[in-house]
Amino acid sequence: MKLGFIGAGNMARAIINGLLKQNINPADILIHSAHQQSYEPYAKQKHLTPVATNSEVVSQADIVFLAVKPLVTKEVLTEIADTYQVKKPILVSMVTGVSLKELSASLQDDQAKLVRIMPNVNVENLAGMTALKANSNVPAEALNQVQNLFNLLGETCLLEERDFSTFVALAGSSPAYVYLFIDAMSRSGVKYGLKKEQATNIAAQAVLGSALQVLKSTKSPMDLADDVCSPGGTTVAGLLKMEEYGFTTAVIKGLDATIQKDQGK
Repeated sequence: MKLGFIGAGNMARAIINGLLKQNINPADILIHSAHQQSYEPYAKQKHLTPVATNSEVVSQADIVFLAVKPLVTKEVLTEIADTYQVKKPILVSMVTGVSLKELSASLQDDQAKLVRIMPNVNVENLAGMTALKANSNVPAEALNQVQNLFNLLGETCLLEERDFSTFVALAGSSPAYVYLFIDAMSRSGVKYGLKKEQATNIAAQAVLGSALQVLKSTKSPMDLADDVCSPGGTTVAGLLKMEEYGFTTAVIKGLDATIQKDQGK
């Protein structure tokens, strides 16, 4: 099975790097981007197969990943439309804010086999979270094939398009928010005498372990937080002070802003 990538930005590379860690043959990954000076050295470094045009990606790949900016999506789809209608590969779009209906219209093909995905950058470390939604032209077997690729890179879920903006906030953008939280804890460690690198490692490992506990436990995150809080102890004092300064409200407001931005509001 050959995988084609139109676009070679950060998310495309995160997916490719993750797949390579799972022993996908790099020669079976075709790649093209508008920025030759960027994608060709990357392809050479990773032993991928660079091709000269977007249409070549479509003509040679079984699954094509569309990883371009929203503003150029229509232009790129118009460019590959004739080739697509001959080959009919599964087209997997990771373009934010462009619906399956809009993708089909730009391809000028009502029978196009389209899957929208929303991955996050943690796919590179095989700990990603990816949402998928296929149109009615995609056979169940083909959707399973795409989903299984992303199961190699972490967890997946099938989601309606109307919920993609919420997913962007909870999984797509949230790594940045978690990094900020880790950095804030790390800076506190520095404040009390630890070296930044040491403090960052301590905070990051604590976040990793806590996330794993949430995933394996049947308890809610708040119940788990209660388990850590001893009566009159240090943890509950810290939690109450965070809430006093608006911790939960700040998180929710940040996610609100992310969702509204994704919806163009």
